Amino acid sequence: MKTTGVYIHGLDTSSRGTKGLFFAEKYPEVLREDYSGTFEDRMAKLRRVLDGRENLVLVGSSYGGLMAAVFALCHADRVRRIVLLAPALTLPEFEPYLAMRSEVPAVVYHGIHDDVVPPAGVEAVCRSVFTRLDYFSVDDDHLLHKTFRGLDWDGLLEAAGGKAEG
Repeated sequence: MKTTGVYIHGLDTSSRGTKGLFFAEKYPEVLREDYSGTFEDRMAKLRRVLDGRENLVLVGSSYGGLMAAVFALCHADRVRRIVLLAPALTLPEFEPYLAMRSEVPAVVYHGIHDDVVPPAGVEAVCRSVFTRLDYFSVDDDHLLHKTFRGLDWDGLLEAAGGKAEG
């Protein structure tokens, strides 16, 4: 079964931001939607977009990382892997999920110079919640300017199987 790649943007950007345009150009099969409104509004739209889809590889950036993590915790049977980029897991919206544990493979990249989402708190949350975690502290900022394009996106999106597909 082929995977479905999904990119979830951050709070103040869109599917047409730098990362979204990267996926549009390099991986046009990756689903990219725009999310706005409250956390509940955004999660409701994400659930609608992913309704009926399985074998998901969720890529979430900042607030989108929060959304990807929550979706993976609530729908683990449908998620093959999550890739979190400076995920905002220290926000109050994630508190109800802190007691949960997930075996969904999680890969996290977080810049050590992130002044938007402090990496130390996020790393502790990730290590507590995700039992199959690869956590990478990188010499970068919140937007992962130096790191993002150089990641092994072919490998991250394939996630132990078929090519990502939307």
